[in-house]
Amino acid sequence: MVSRNLPLWLRFILLLGVVGLVSGASFIAYRYYTRPVTLTVAVGSIDGEAAKAMSAIASRLVTINASVRLKVIDSGTALEAAKAFSAGKADLAVVRGDVGDLSQARAVVVVSHMVALIIAPPGSTIDSMDKLKGRRVGVIGGDSNAKIVDVLSKEYGFDREKMFKDIALSDARQAIQSKEVSALLVVIPLAEKYLTLVRGFFQQGPKASPVLIPIDSAGAIAQEERAYESFDVPKGTLRGAPPIPEDDLTTLRTSLYLVAQKKLSSDLIGTLTQTIMNVRRDLMAEQPIFAQIAAPSTDADAYLALHPGAAAFYNGTQQSFMDEYSNWIYLTPMALGGAATVFAAAWKFLGLGEPLTRDGPLDSLYALGRRIRKAGTEAELLDIEDEIDDILKTQRAKSAGGDERAVDDATLNVAAHRLESLIHDRRTMLAKKPTVASAA
Repeated sequence: MVSRNLPLWLRFILLLGVVGLVSGASFIAYRYYTRPVTLTVAVGSIDGEAAKAMSAIASRLVTINASVRLKVIDSGTALEAAKAFSAGKADLAVVRGDVGDLSQARAVVVVSHMVALIIAPPGSTIDSMDKLKGRRVGVIGGDSNAKIVDVLSKEYGFDREKMFKDIALSDARQAIQSKEVSALLVVIPLAEKYLTLVRGFFQQGPKASPVLIPIDSAGAIAQEERAYESFDVPKGTLRGAPPIPEDDLTTLRTSLYLVAQKKLSSDLIGTLTQTIMNVRRDLMAEQPIFAQIAAPSTDADAYLALHPGAAAFYNGTQQSFMDEYSNWIYLTPMALGGAATVFAAAWKFLGLGEPLTRDGPLDSLYALGRRIRKAGTEAELLDIEDEIDDILKTQRAKSAGGDERAVDDATLNVAAHRLESLIHDRRTMLAKKPTVASAA
């Protein structure tokens, strides 16, 4: 065996090198397969709150050492976020159901519900959609609300170009006070933070109550445009004393989704969905809007189809422990068997646990037989005879001294007799060579 020709220390160094190489490769592979996966998420809102909310979730995922992380990209508006997503520049996006191209989008969670509110200033006589005709309506977040403006214009026969005007958030109060517009259209979550923002557009006072205008054809619009649904704003939502509205008020509502590219793996999105639904409980105390996070519709004909990974989580069909790790359970014994084989090979390579064997006297005598057959001169045969004598003398001395490792005399005599016969035959052959040459 080749390893027997190597010193023991060199064999140890070689084995340690192999073990180090295999261990390093295994560690790198482990870190590669267990590293957190970072997904980019495009968000946008006119007040910047969408980016702050998703950044809070991203920070929480880092804190709990989640296997999925988020990198937030603030696109400025919901429309720009939808454009970035449809262009493939982001893995995820927070988008409204009525904004942008969602053909590649699959729903993960509903982040919030966005309610359309048409509000006239205190003292206004506008209390219905028909009375808005011929008036100017300021649209806050105009690009993101382009579709709802189109829908309302079509349903009520409004002249879109003359009636609706985009208004910046910072200019809304001034536009109302200067009577530049007769009403405002906003689409917001019904959360206290946003309701307070809306109240700030109008003059405050016990008798200064803004007027909420119902969208009484909301049901018909929802049947035509699946991005919307009819929704009743609860009594007193905008103000409690006196209540505004005085009774439940019909309007339109759309959903704000966290969507994922449909090409992303089901396991990855399933893990993300589960993690978000878990961390929202921890974040609700910091930002109450997280209480609105909910599961999207799981119906097969839902407006925005669920991502298969999210559907598996909501339907409780995620793989069980046995399903997920059955391959590992099956392969581990095989891997351990292979490791045991490698260990045994290494043990044998080092020669541990085996007696160190050296060439004994019989081996030396048998080796002399090969030399005898190759000897070309009488001098070489004489040297071999001397070596035989030395070996025999040494073994007889050991035997006489009681050494148990000494070869018995009978065996030595047989081996020596065989070698003497070989030497005799070789001498005879060497003696005939000159005669044969002369004859030639």
